[in-house]
Amino acid sequence: MIVTAFDVLKIREDFPILKREVNGKPLVYLDNAATSQTPKQVIDVIVDYYSNYNANIHRGVHALSQEATDKYEQSRIKIQKHFNAAKSHEIIFTSGTTHSINIVANGFSSLLKKEDEIIVSAMEHHSNIVPWQMLCERTGAKLKVIPMSLDGELLIDEYYKLLSDKTKLVFCNHVSNALGTINPVKEIIANAHKFGAAVLIDGAQAAPHIKADVQALDADFYTVSAHKICGPTGVGILYGKEAWLNKLPPYQGGGEMIAQVTFDKTTYADLPHKFEAGTPNICGGIAMGAGLDYMNTIGFDAIAAYELELLEYATKKLLAIEGLKIYGTAKNKTAVISFNVGAIHPYDIGSILDKLGVAVRTGHHCAQPIMDFFKIPGTVRASFSFYNTMEEVDVLVEAVKKAKSMLS
Repeated sequence: MIVTAFDVLKIREDFPILKREVNGKPLVYLDNAATSQTPKQVIDVIVDYYSNYNANIHRGVHALSQEATDKYEQSRIKIQKHFNAAKSHEIIFTSGTTHSINIVANGFSSLLKKEDEIIVSAMEHHSNIVPWQMLCERTGAKLKVIPMSLDGELLIDEYYKLLSDKTKLVFCNHVSNALGTINPVKEIIANAHKFGAAVLIDGAQAAPHIKADVQALDADFYTVSAHKICGPTGVGILYGKEAWLNKLPPYQGGGEMIAQVTFDKTTYADLPHKFEAGTPNICGGIAMGAGLDYMNTIGFDAIAAYELELLEYATKKLLAIEGLKIYGTAKNKTAVISFNVGAIHPYDIGSILDKLGVAVRTGHHCAQPIMDFFKIPGTVRASFSFYNTMEEVDVLVEAVKKAKSMLS
C-alpha cells in the first residue's frame, strides 16, 4: 500500500478486524492505547515466516536458519534507523516494554547504594513504578516523585527541586497512557544529565504517534512495545546507549548470551546478544520491523496531523454531553480521552458501550496513582488511531449518551 494523501477509508481496508461486528453492531475499536490493530501487511509477514523459513537463528548453518537470521537482524536495523540509534547493537529485542524496564532495573541493582536517589513521574504506568520500588527495596535507594497538575501536566519546576548529586536515575513516560499527555522529555533528560543521572524514557505510548529520535533526545534508555505500533504482542525493544549497556550486567543467563562456558567460568557475548538469552520471538521481531515499515509508508507527520483532528473533534463532541468530565487536559497531548459522566461508574458505561459495538478501556489503566490523585475509581478511556474515523467518534458520542440515559 502506498498512501499519497491521507485516505482513512483506504487505510482501513488493510485491517481485516475492522470489518467484523460485535454484538450485531459494526466494531468501533477505540482501545488503541492498550493494543493497536494489525494490518494484513504485517499478518502476511507472520504467515510467511511460519510457512516458509521457521527456524532458530544465529546458530544454524542451514539455509532456513540463515534466512531467519538475516530477516531478524534486518528488522533490528530497521528499528535502529527508525529511532535513530547510533548503532544497531544498541537495540535489544525483548518481550516488550515491561521486560525492557526490568532489564535496566535489574542491572542497576549492582550500581546503586543506600541513600542514592531515583526519580519517577506521578503519571507512570505500573510497569514504570513497581520495578523501581523493587530496586529501592534491594539497594536502599530512595524513590522520589515528580508531581503533576490537575491539567495532567508534570510540574517541571518541582522536578528541578528534586534533582541533586544523589540522583542516579530518572524515569518518565514520553506519553501518559491514561491521560495522553506528551511530557517534555528532552528537557527532563537534559536537566538530569547536569547531575550525572541516567534517564529511561518509557516510549510505549509515544511510539504510535511520535517518531522519537533517541540521539536528539539524548536518552540513555528508551523502551517500546511492538503491539502498540501495528505489530504483534510479546515483542518489543530496549534502546540503550552502548556505554550504559556495556556497564549493566546480563539480566538472564542461558544460550546465545555467552561467549565461552566452562564449569569454572562463563564469559558473556558482546551486545546485543548479552541481553538476549534463549530463543527469541523471532517472528515477532521480524513483524515489529514490518509494522514500522507500514506506519512509515503512511508517514508519522500525516498520522499525527490526522489524529489531532480526531482528538479535537472527539473532545468537542464529548464535552457537549452534560456532566461529562475529561481528565487530562494538557496543551500537548496525543489522541487519548479519559472521561467520566457524573457519578456513573466507568465500568458500567464501558459495558453498555460494548453492547453497542464500541470498544473502550475502563478502570485505572495500570496507572492507579493518577486515579488516586483525581480521587476517582477510574475512567472511561477512548484512544484513537490513524485508522479511526470521524463517523466512529459520532458513534461513540451517541453510545455515551445512551449509556448516560440508561444509568442516570
